Amino acid sequence: MALTALRGAVGFLTRIPVGRDEAAWDAFARSPWAFPVVGYLVGGLVALPLLLASPPASVPAPTVALAFVLAVYAVTGIGHLDGVADLGDAAVVHGDREERRRVLKDSQLGVGGTVALALVVLGLATAALGLVEVGATARGGVPLAALGLVVAAEVGAKAATATLVCVGDAPHEGLGSALTGESSARAALPVLALAAPAALFAWPRLLPALAAVLAALATAPVIRLWSRRRLGGVSGDVLGATTEVARVAALHAGVIAWTRF
Repeated sequence: MALTALRGAVGFLTRIPVGRDEAAWDAFARSPWAFPVVGYLVGGLVALPLLLASPPASVPAPTVALAFVLAVYAVTGIGHLDGVADLGDAAVVHGDREERRRVLKDSQLGVGGTVALALVVLGLATAALGLVEVGATARGGVPLAALGLVVAAEVGAKAATATLVCVGDAPHEGLGSALTGESSARAALPVLALAAPAALFAWPRLLPALAAVLAALATAPVIRLWSRRRLGGVSGDVLGATTEVARVAALHAGVIAWTRF
């Protein structure tokens, strides 16, 4: 059952071709703990472009940052960005919940969604520039600390999304209800327990990776509060946007903690 849930999580949360059959999806939908576990895998994969910044490649930092952004969406796909765009459009609507939910279903991209997408992608790119700096200051010039921060941020982002799955309520039928309806608040405990080791991934410095994980988790209650007030609950778009926003917040928090403390 656990292996089937993990296969479903990899199939749903990444572009890795492991198959997306109904049994795997059902197992994953009942297993929010699988989110942070897949985060370790995704974090390790998307962090690889940072190695280009070190000798012998010594690729310029802006190019490494671009490669990092491309790696994130090559591994995870762009489905979550659709949630960012939809929530961005809904956030600028002057109306009630029903009007905002109507905008969520509208396939046209508005100004709010465009700005939200730009901020997320820009946030990833600028965080990558900071990660290159972290790698340059690591012992021996090997950016293992930078790679560790990426893993911690990805695990934290996946854990934040899983937390919403555990404690959120969907406003209507759809992806949100398919996930939130299968879990309870108690299921958040294994999620947090599995995410906790990621705080050690910048060892021997504990604060940067811990800051990354905590910053990611902190986005969950903020987005849950906003979505309840503005949309009536946690939808699939909210879950997707949470992953993207939490990743950016975690990366920047980790870089700040590394360079300032």
